[in-house]
Amino acid sequence: WLTLDEADLALVAHLGMSGQLLVQPPECEYETHLRIRFAFSDGGREVRFVDQRTFGWMGVEPLTHDASGRPIPISVAHIAADPFDAAFDPDAVISRLRSRRTEIKRALLDQTLISGVGNIYADEALWRAGLHGRRRTDALSAAAVGSLLEHVRDVMGAALREGGTSFDSLYVNVNGQSGYFDRSLHAYGREGEPCVRCGKAIRRESFMNRSSFSCPRCQRPPRTREAPTRARR
Repeated sequence: WLTLDEADLALVAHLGMSGQLLVQPPECEYETHLRIRFAFSDGGREVRFVDQRTFGWMGVEPLTHDASGRPIPISVAHIAADPFDAAFDPDAVISRLRSRRTEIKRALLDQTLISGVGNIYADEALWRAGLHGRRRTDALSAAAVGSLLEHVRDVMGAALREGGTSFDSLYVNVNGQSGYFDRSLHAYGREGEPCVRCGKAIRRESFMNRSSFSCPRCQRPPRTREAPTRARR
């Protein structure tokens, strides 16, 4: 979002499934799925909102304030801080994750607990941590969850440095360039390929109408209902 000069208002963009914000020269031909175009008085490059599937949107909305007092748009007030946000509190996130009594991968994808973690980066962080996505949050120690959050930050940082994970032309940066983190994936999308850590073939499982990828040796799934470990710190 971009805070406007008018008090307590912001221009908000939600990319949806296929939305793109592109920075283009004014003479550049309009994209097929161009929805909104911002031209500037200096005649320089434009900002264009392109969305093929039309699930994305842009709008002007009032600002509210988060728990730390910072102004944020109303539509994102329910979203938690991401691991790179100055307001991100690892200890508080660990506590909330372990109190949910759910599977750890579901918790990672819950944007009210921690934002920015999608299916790909959840699988990669879980692989690095040696945890199966079906492990119960209330059965993990605080140390184990803390280590996982560090891996989440490392995975996302590495992906950012490589421009993200682009599997098709919809996932590009503002200059239209693809990301190359898919070349560094150790679990996601590698079904049947050997785990680089132990050599066992990576396994794919169905998960929330999508797929999860893990190593059956390095990330052993829970066999029985796990006992909570809340007392362990």
